Amino acid sequence: MMKVMDELKSMISGRVLVEGDDGFDEARTPWHLGVDQRVRAVVEVAGAADVVAAVRYAREHGLTVTAQAGGHGASGTADGAILLRTGALGGVEIDGRVARVGAGVRWGELLAAAEPLGLAGLAGSSPVVSVVGYTLGGGVSWFGRKYGPASDHVRAFDVVTAEGEQVRVDAASDPDLFWALRGGGGDFAVVTAMEFDLFPLPALYGGRITWPFEQARRVLETYREVTAEAPDELAVWFTALRIPGGPSFVTVDTTYLGEDPGDLLAPFDKIGGAIGDTRAVLPVSELGTIADEPTEPSAGVTRFSTLSDLSGPVIDVLLNALDAPVVGAALRHLGGALARQATGGGAAAPLAEPYYLQFVGMPAPDTDERIDALLASLADHRGRLKPFNGLSEGERVSEAFPEAVLDRLRRIKRERDPRGVITANHPVS
Repeated sequence: MMKVMDELKSMISGRVLVEGDDGFDEARTPWHLGVDQRVRAVVEVAGAADVVAAVRYAREHGLTVTAQAGGHGASGTADGAILLRTGALGGVEIDGRVARVGAGVRWGELLAAAEPLGLAGLAGSSPVVSVVGYTLGGGVSWFGRKYGPASDHVRAFDVVTAEGEQVRVDAASDPDLFWALRGGGGDFAVVTAMEFDLFPLPALYGGRITWPFEQARRVLETYREVTAEAPDELAVWFTALRIPGGPSFVTVDTTYLGEDPGDLLAPFDKIGGAIGDTRAVLPVSELGTIADEPTEPSAGVTRFSTLSDLSGPVIDVLLNALDAPVVGAALRHLGGALARQATGGGAAAPLAEPYYLQFVGMPAPDTDERIDALLASLADHRGRLKPFNGLSEGERVSEAFPEAVLDRLRRIKRERDPRGVITANHPVS
């Protein structure tokens, strides 16, 4: 096999690492440190030609490839594969209200480029997540209630197919593949660049309010009140955190598409006792600072679900959940355009439930068991589907797609990649 890998190295302009090479362990490790990727080789691609060479090599030798810019969504499916690190595929171009980015571009970079033009993309909470990886999984944005999932606003993809051919995919050239890539994940082709719509954003209001954890119930009840009447321009997220020997607080993070939300957030001001409030008109390039998520690799355990309501029993579960190793619970308000099927949209399924739930735990032997028990206690309040990007290690893609959508995705996978040359974080098959 080493001789075969030497052949691969001779075909690639970028760096190729195999077990025993200096830097191999670092290169194979994803951002999600809880996933041990036992890959056959790592190819740090220098350009799309390297992707072509790697895919053709894998096809010839009966191997698989998987692509990751950073590995935020790593799920353990890369074992035995050739890992394509696409972080060097950079470049941001903006023409009118259309952006073109390489597969390695991260949201912070894109937002900084769009800001001087009074534009923004449908970014999520983290500035260090890749634009392409996030969008392939649908993309639940701060602005999703107004505009829907990020994947529905893609214009075109540059991809390398399972045959190792470079092609441009859009609604006219290949409607099936174009549909699948918009929210169905990266199981169908390796994306090297993407073009998508930006939106006018002359002003953005946002920030975080923080209270001591003792105010959690009142904050959560107020959150339920505010979100019940919120217009689509307003996004409101809730987080409760209790870390043994560390911080213990609750927060409300918010954005509003405009300069002034008026009285929409006034119920939170009536709570009193806040220990921090960063709300202000802010540059769109600072969007990623609102939720204050870690920007360095982490080994934390996260699990997601959707919720139909925030009734008293649900609030009781959420507030009583935070007992180590489970240390965090977060909610994002869905609804609006996220609940509607867009005309001509991609594979990302509409989300009928109004809330998106996340539990966060510390790495420990019983963390998964504890979170499973919490989710089971919420069974009568949980939705059947959740965003594709919310799938965790070992979870099935059937939790992200209706049966008819999953059947279509699997048909496209069989037609475009019958040998299984390309695999994603969550393969549709």
